[in-house]
Amino acid sequence: MDKMWAGRFKKETDSKVNAFNSSIDFDQRMYFEDIKGSIFHAEMLSEEKIISENDSKAIIDGLYSILDDIDNNDEFEIDTESEDIHMFIEAELTKRIGRAGKRLHTARSRNDQVTTDLRMYLKRKTNTTRKRLISLIGTLCRKSLRYTRAIMPGYTHLQRAQPITFAHHLMAYANMFMRDIDRIDDAVNRMMSECPLGSCALAGTTYPIDREMTAIKLGFDKPCANSLDGVSDRDFCIEIASALSIIMVHLSRFSEEIILWCSWEFKFIELDDAFATGSSIMPQKKNPDVAELVRGKSARVFGDLQTLLVTMKGLPLAYNKDMQEDKEAIFDAVDTVNLCLRTFTPMIWSMDVKDENMRNAAAKGFINATDCADYLVKKGMAFRDAYKITGELVAYCIEEGYILEDLPIEIYRKKSRLFNDDVRVAVNLDTCLKKRSSYGGPAPECVTKQIINIKEKLRIIRNELHD
Repeated sequence: MDKMWAGRFKKETDSKVNAFNSSIDFDQRMYFEDIKGSIFHAEMLSEEKIISENDSKAIIDGLYSILDDIDNNDEFEIDTESEDIHMFIEAELTKRIGRAGKRLHTARSRNDQVTTDLRMYLKRKTNTTRKRLISLIGTLCRKSLRYTRAIMPGYTHLQRAQPITFAHHLMAYANMFMRDIDRIDDAVNRMMSECPLGSCALAGTTYPIDREMTAIKLGFDKPCANSLDGVSDRDFCIEIASALSIIMVHLSRFSEEIILWCSWEFKFIELDDAFATGSSIMPQKKNPDVAELVRGKSARVFGDLQTLLVTMKGLPLAYNKDMQEDKEAIFDAVDTVNLCLRTFTPMIWSMDVKDENMRNAAAKGFINATDCADYLVKKGMAFRDAYKITGELVAYCIEEGYILEDLPIEIYRKKSRLFNDDVRVAVNLDTCLKKRSSYGGPAPECVTKQIINIKEKLRIIRNELHD
């Protein structure tokens, strides 16, 4: 196949350079966006009398036939000898309709073409990410409704700290993933606000094109305001990769807790057999491989973000071939996140929650110690004094094998005459939980409100998806 630039060169490109230069192995996935952009570009060229109506119609019909063959004809294959998807489609079009196909590239460059395709492609793929986040958040809400009274220890420094519920813990992640949706929406809105098509190589064109028309038809708000920026901007890749990286931070943190919880040392949950694996040598093992892989794959996505940042940091305006490296990184990031979300959600739904084990851990962890100190404060003691007395009581319990709920009242009264029989109610875990009813707290009614609020936000988001 002749190169588009063949007229300038006297020698054929070395075959090794062709292979090194080629991007079709990974950019062929943008065939739909490339064809869609080309169809509207051809329409615009005809509207502006830059090419004839007959040529435009032949181009558009030819492009639809290529799209149909790619989607539905198993015998049709994209030629991986082509340099990229843009050149393949143009060459295939010319093969089908003749010289009219060569008119399609009028008033555009692969520089503005590829960044337009990439924006549209990422909008489509991140919509899948968004839907999978919605599914995960919905699963967390449904799971949480079952466990609004399932007391577990809340941790700081991985030490048992204060009483919460399993539902409260799950809803913390639901809130994280809600922010992830917001970040994706913000990135996509900026990405689709301006259309690069018509920026051409870097300096626009002398043809009387209608950039507004193609921008609106392709789903953008308006054309890019500066042609140099239009072809050289990859902020949108970096921003989406950043949003995807934060999703992976949240999934990785959640995975770490799942790995801990299903260990024999915690035994707060048990993963369903369908989402765990065994050992080749130790028959007793049930390994949380899904969670471990999600935790591990977070590193890939972080690396993809780093690749994009380092690739772009030293590039002068406008387009440079280095920017071809953007696609493999951003494609890998979005593929990895979507794969993790698809697998993670049913794992969460199917896991068995050992709420009795959680309660036992909460009782033995003295997570009601703050409540014991608050009991004394409400009787008039200074908090620092109450803190010291409670610490001494906890030390006694550890030495003698008690928990605060079972400690004899005479031991309490040896430390302070302010203690009465009602201290047992004050340090009861159910009481401790119920009293934590400040906004956003773990009291059952508070968590139920959190679930209701998140479900209402999801309902609005789902309705927006269908509009």
